[in-house]
Amino acid sequence: MGRVGIAPYVLNKQISAEPNVTIQKTILLFAACCLLGGCATSPEAEDQVEQAVEVLYQDALKTAIGGEPEDAASKFEEVERQHPSSKLATRAQVMAAWSFYDANQYSRATAALDRFIELNPADPLVDYAYYLKALCYYEQIVDVERDAEMTRLALNAFEELVRRFPRSNYARDGQLKIDLTKSHLAGKEMTVGRFYLKREQYVAALRRFDTVVNDYNTSNQVPEALYRKAEAYLALGLVDQSERVYQVAKYNYPNSIWTERLTDLRENPEKPAAPGLVKRSVDLITNIFN
Repeated sequence: MGRVGIAPYVLNKQISAEPNVTIQKTILLFAACCLLGGCATSPEAEDQVEQAVEVLYQDALKTAIGGEPEDAASKFEEVERQHPSSKLATRAQVMAAWSFYDANQYSRATAALDRFIELNPADPLVDYAYYLKALCYYEQIVDVERDAEMTRLALNAFEELVRRFPRSNYARDGQLKIDLTKSHLAGKEMTVGRFYLKREQYVAALRRFDTVVNDYNTSNQVPEALYRKAEAYLALGLVDQSERVYQVAKYNYPNSIWTERLTDLRENPEKPAAPGLVKRSVDLITNIFN
């Protein structure tokens, strides 16, 4: 997955990389006074000398572009610390969050984004803040079969982005990732449902398949979930319920391979279950429960 670029945060007008002459003179005069007074400045004190906001921001931006996101994050935070009322301070808040994200420090990134959203709810970049927060969760999805919590967090965050900013430049990608995360979560439910079905625990299996059909009805797992529901109903002797499922599948997914198999199952109820997926899922779920 490609990283989000920093292009949205670069200033529209080019920031001059030249140092502020007035500030330089002030610093030199301050240093001269310290020397005359017998004062010695430590390296820590030098780091805290105030600089023009443009200089600080440009330095932080160069550090980020140079591939040092952790250092860049602290420099962007320094922009806000020294110049909290500047317009660039607001921009720096988002850039600090992006730098944490780029450094894979997701908890710090989400904390910075929550703070930005709270302090700047009407800022032009607030939709991006919601998007970046969702990406922080999304990129932590490792194995939905074992832990679906991060997937749910990503789903909720992307849904909030699309709900709040349906016309945002990031809404389209957000919707795509909503569909992907729903498919992941539906896949987990299908895996568990197949496991119960294989072990003839039909009521437990039906609950899982119902979750897929009702909660993840836009996912690509629904046609199979309908097939498995009909299969479970037939195993329980509930022919009428199985027939209703068939009608739903035929109406909504007439061209699905699972509807074709369901048609075959309806005509030949004693035929063994569709091969392949059940066996493969049992191996997966056995590892989960061990």
